[in-house]
Order: sequence, then structure tokens, then C-alpha cells
Amino acid sequence: MMSAADNETLVRTHAGTPMGEYFRRFWLPVALSRELHEPDGPPIRVKVMGEELVAFRDTKGRVGLLEPVCAHRGSNLFFGRNEDCGLRCIHHGWKYDVEGRCVEMPNVPPGASMQGKVSIKAYPTREYGEMVWAYMGPKQGPKDRLPELPQLEHGLLPASHRYVTKRLQHCNWAQSMDGTVDTAHFSFLHMPAPGFKSNAADNIAADEKRIGWLRNDPLPQFTIIDHEVGFVIGGARKADGQDLYWRITQFMLPSHSITPSTMPGETYYGYTWVPVDDESVWIYIYAWLPDQPISASERAKYEKGGYGQFAELGPGYVPLRNRANDYLIDRELQKKVSFTGIRGVSEQDMMAQESQGVIADRTRENLTATDIGVVHFRRLMLREARALRDGKEPAAAGQPEAYCLRAGGAVLPGSLSFEETMKQRFGTITGKVPA
Repeated sequence: MMSAADNETLVRTHAGTPMGEYFRRFWLPVALSRELHEPDGPPIRVKVMGEELVAFRDTKGRVGLLEPVCAHRGSNLFFGRNEDCGLRCIHHGWKYDVEGRCVEMPNVPPGASMQGKVSIKAYPTREYGEMVWAYMGPKQGPKDRLPELPQLEHGLLPASHRYVTKRLQHCNWAQSMDGTVDTAHFSFLHMPAPGFKSNAADNIAADEKRIGWLRNDPLPQFTIIDHEVGFVIGGARKADGQDLYWRITQFMLPSHSITPSTMPGETYYGYTWVPVDDESVWIYIYAWLPDQPISASERAKYEKGGYGQFAELGPGYVPLRNRANDYLIDRELQKKVSFTGIRGVSEQDMMAQESQGVIADRTRENLTATDIGVVHFRRLMLREARALRDGKEPAAAGQPEAYCLRAGGAVLPGSLSFEETMKQRFGTITGKVPA
């Protein structure tokens, strides 16, 4: 059980909170690149950790992320004109560049003292892996440098080798993040109905053997290895004979994960959680194949929510099956085909996480041995946030290359330790991709 005070520290990410300040020491995705698909195109609203912002792509293709309040009279720049390397307020024509500088004041006489001296808040942006990233914290070091972006593997590959999207979820970031470090729930939440051997209805990447191992062993044995930017956790279940079926998950600070489902030769999947506010979160999802392009047919399946990692989306990247419509739960399907009666692994996760309330009361939990990953994650986040509060900057933010990691599944002899399993499956103990 967590104390109420610890829970408050974990879930609050507005500016000035311990966790909010910690998140702001890292680059975070704030939009998909395709949402700003053309220079001088329409600006978009962005909300990150409670901050209302506006993003636009200027004439040169650069992305600006600004507070939306014009410095003149406060009109909202979302309604502004994106033209000639700046976002122009429609009220009196003041124009701001991607760095927030007011570069034109048509209603101010030339030579007036305020000319060239007015600016609004702007955050640095970069594009990586088809996502727009922003850094919302203070600059670091003696030369006032920004940290580098985390080198997640999908962003190092050609665009043909990856697929990137996002979805909105209506609960606190941490209870959604809890789900990724808890692979024990797969033995229940994502299973077919009792008696069924296949999960074909959800089109997930798990054959009948894997379904059987998951179903027959609901008490996986977990091992955790800490590394420079987080930890890797392996859950071992009994497979055939003396073999073990390992499901291995990466957690990377502050809120990245790589899923445990990928067997050798299959597609890798990763997530990044970015709080919108304390009661909702954007989840960025990316699939990648290191050695070959993703086929057109696979992309078409992703668009329709295939393989479990991707929800079927409606306008605004909101899943079609969501809290407002009870995830379109089908009780007949629940009786005969699916353990939950809800289609889609992502939607099943959403149901389990959102049904706890927008902010879960962790003081009422009764945790078990299979919750070791959840406990490790929470303790790490609290420790990191408190260290920053006490003046120690997060070391992980300065190690971008350490984020090039892999995770996934393996079936190997039960005589191997987790460290030996990691070496055999990924080539390194931590899952870091060899240079």
C-alpha cells in the first residue's frame, strides 16, 4: 500500500510539483509530426502537464511551441494566422516566431521602446521518430545546454521501418504506466474465454502455445535488473518440458516502455506516456522492425487497431471503444469468446485502468508478489522526484544513447538465469542494442 502523501507526489505533474519538475527535465513528445503536416498550416492546441500551449510549423518547417496568450491584449494565438515565419495574432497583428519573440507590432510606431523587446513563453522543440518533442525544463550545465533526446530505437530507423500513432486515455498517467510493468495481468485480462485456445478475435501477436503458457501459469516469477535509465523486468512462466516462457519489459525514465510480447523476428512495440493533466494522458505508440520495412498490409492492420498495441481510433485520436460507451462491452462475447467481452487489447487495458477512477486511491490496494514491477516503478519515480527536489538532477536525462533498448519474449531452458536469458535473447544483460 502507498500512503496518501506518496500517491499525491506520484500523480501530480503540474509545474512546481516534485513529479512535474522531474518530468520537465526530460524531452517529451507533445504531438505527432503529421499533426503539423505542412509549413504555414493550421496551428494546433497542445496541453502538457496542465499547461495550455499552441504549436505551429513555420514557413521554414520549424515547429514552435508557445504559450497561446498574445502579449498585447491576451487574445488566443490558436486563432492566429500562420504566415511568413511566424504566428500572427488576429486581434492587432502582433506576430511571434518559433522562439516566442514578437517580431512585428503593426500598431506600435517604429522606434518605440517596446519594439524588439516583447516575447512570450516558448519551449524548444525537436522532431524524432515522427514525433514533435519539447523540453519544458531549465537548461543545464555551465554552458546552459539542453539535454539530448532519448535515442529510442524506432527513431534511428528509416520511416519505412516504423509506424507511430497516439491515443488519449482518461486517467492519471501513473495508473496507466502501472499496466506496462505488470505483465501478470495477461493471464486474465487479455485471455480468450475459458475453453478457447485462440485470441484471434483480438488479432494479437500470440499463438496458441503462448496463450496456453499464459493461461496455465498465472503466477510468473519476476526478476528485475536496474540500468542507467530505468530497469528491465522479466516474468518467467512454465513452458513445455523444462523450458521457461519469458516476457521481458523495459521501463525507461520518466515514462517510456517496450512491451514483452515480441518473439525473435517479430515486430517491436514501444510506448511513451505524457500527462495532459492529472486526469488524462497521451500515450504515444510506435512499432518498428530493425531490419526491414513494415509492409503496407501491416500498416493497414495497425490503422484498424490490429495486434493489440493499437486501439481503433476516432476523431482526435480518441479510441472508438472508450469509457463513455463502456468500451462497447459485449456480454455474449464475454460468455463465449473473450475473457472481458471487450474487443482490443489496448481497450481492455484502458478499461482496467480507467475503471479505477481518474486518480486511483492506492491506499486501498492489497498488492501481491506479482506486483513487484509496479512497486519497483513507483519507488523509483518517488526516489527520483525527491532527489531532484533536494537538488540532484536526474542522471538519465544526460544519457540519451542508453535509451536504445529492446524487450520481448523468449522460450529458453529453465536452467538459465535472467541475466543469461537476456544475453541469449538480446546480446546484452540490459537489452541495450549492440552498436
